[in-house]
Amino acid sequence: MAIRDGRIIRTGNYSFVQEVSGYGTKELNLEGKVVVPGFIDSHVHLLFGGLQMARVEVRGVNTKDDFIGKVKEAVRNMKEGSWLLGGGWNNDLWGGELPSASWIDDITAHHPVWLSRMDGHMGLANSLALRIAGVTSSMQDPVGGTISRNADGEPTGLMIDSAMKVILSCIPEVSVEERRQALDRASRYALTRGVTTVVDFGRYFPGAPLKHSWEDFTDVYKWANLSGRMLIRVCLFFPMPTWSHLLDIIQTTGRRLSQWIFLGGVKAFADGSLGSNSALFHEPYADEPWNVGLQVTDTESLYNMTVQSDKFGLQVAIHAIGDKANDLVLDMYKSVASTNGKRDRRFRIEHAQHLAHGSVAKFGERRIVASVQPDHLLDDADSAVKKIGLERAQKGSYLFQSLLGSNTLVAFGSDWPVVDINPLGSIKTAIKRMPLGWDKAWNSAECMKLTDALNAHTISAARACFLDDDIGSLSVGKMGDFVILTAHTWDDFATQGTSSVAATYVGGLQAYP
Repeated sequence: MAIRDGRIIRTGNYSFVQEVSGYGTKELNLEGKVVVPGFIDSHVHLLFGGLQMARVEVRGVNTKDDFIGKVKEAVRNMKEGSWLLGGGWNNDLWGGELPSASWIDDITAHHPVWLSRMDGHMGLANSLALRIAGVTSSMQDPVGGTISRNADGEPTGLMIDSAMKVILSCIPEVSVEERRQALDRASRYALTRGVTTVVDFGRYFPGAPLKHSWEDFTDVYKWANLSGRMLIRVCLFFPMPTWSHLLDIIQTTGRRLSQWIFLGGVKAFADGSLGSNSALFHEPYADEPWNVGLQVTDTESLYNMTVQSDKFGLQVAIHAIGDKANDLVLDMYKSVASTNGKRDRRFRIEHAQHLAHGSVAKFGERRIVASVQPDHLLDDADSAVKKIGLERAQKGSYLFQSLLGSNTLVAFGSDWPVVDINPLGSIKTAIKRMPLGWDKAWNSAECMKLTDALNAHTISAARACFLDDDIGSLSVGKMGDFVILTAHTWDDFATQGTSSVAATYVGGLQAYP
C-alpha cells in the first residue's frame, strides 16, 4: 500500500506499489503482520469519556464495601464543598442491590456527590446533593424520569433518566480547559485501541442540557481543528431539538469542516436502559411486574422533530433499547419516509438491543442502520435473565446475525465510557458471545463470522455515517488510516482472540505508539 498526502494512492504487490516510490518515501516492512483499516467506533461520548478518565472511577467495582471505599479514597484529597463526580458503577456486579445515599452520607457530609451508573441512565446523589437540588419527598417525578423512593416515600438518592437533570443542573459547569484536555486524553486513548474515527453523540443524554453539545462544538472541536490539535476524526451528532441550528451550519459550511470533523446529524431518545429498568418493553419486567419501562420522548414531538430533520436532509439517529421502543421507532421511520419521499437517508437506531418477533425483518426492509454495541452483551448477560426472563433474553436480545441475515447494515460501537473503547474486544464478543463465567455462548445462533464483525467496525460503520467515500477500507483514494495488529494470520486473530494493536496510523502518519 502506498500513501501520499494522507490518502492511499496504490494497493497491490510490492513491485507495483514501489513504482510510485521516490525521494523521501518512507518504507515500512510489517514482516507479515495483519493490517486492517482504522477502526471506526460508531457510538461514543468522547468528551464525557475523557472527563471520566480524570474522575472517580467505580467501573468494575463488585462489592458494596469496595464502592464505599472508592468514594472514601476520592474524598480524602478534595477541597471541602467541592462536588465529587464520577461513575461507571454496575449494581449487577454485586448482586443487584441498588446503592443509596445512606451508603455514602457519613463519608461525604461536606461534599455533594453525583455518581452515574455505567449506562448513563441513572445516577446516585448523596443527601447533601439532594438538599442542594431541593429534592424532597413531595417533589413530583419529572416527565420521562423517576425519583427513586423508599417505602416511606423518601428519596433514596437514585435519579433515573430525565430526573437526573434535577441534580445535573446544580453541578458547576466543566471549564473549557478541562474539556479541551478531555478531548486530548480521550483521543490518545482511542488511538491505543486502533480507533481512528468516532461517531460522537456528545455530552447529551436524558436530563442533560442541550447546550453542552454546541458549547463543545465551538469551544473544543472548532478550537482543536483550527489550532492543529485534532488527533482522530470525529463525526458529530447533536440533540434533535436543535436540528435547525445544525441545518444552518451545514448550509453554510457543508457537512465536512475539515479532514478531521464531519457534521453527522441529530440524535434523540425513545427510552432508557435495561440496567436502570427504564428500557421500554411490550411486556413488564420480570423483577418489577408493574413496570414496562419509560418512554423518554413523547411520540408526537419525536415524530415532528424527525420529519423536519429528515425533510432538510439531516441524518437521524434514535436511541432504542427495549422491544417496544424499537418498534415505535421502526414504525415512525416508515411513516416519515413515506411523508418525505424516497432518498438514501440511512436512518439509524442506536443500540437495537431487544427486538420483538418480526422486528428484525423491518430493519432490512426499511433500510434502517442497526448501530449496536457487542460488549454491552457481556454486561447484560446475567442481569437480562433476571430483568426480562430467560425466553425473552434468549430469543430477542442482541440479534446481530439475524439482522445481518435480513440485509441490515450493522455498525459496531462501544458507547464509551459506558463500556471500554475496544474494537478488537467487540469483534471477539460478536464472534464468541461468551460472557465471563459462562461455559457456552449466549444464543450461539447469533454468533457472527470474523469478516462480518470486522466489517461492522470498518466499512459498514463508515457507510452508517455517510463516510464510506473517505474511510472504512484500504482502497485507493481513501484516507490512509490503518492499524497494524500483533497477529500474523487471520486464524491467529480469530481463534486466539489475543491479538492487540501494535501501531495506529492516521493519514499515513504514525499516531500510536
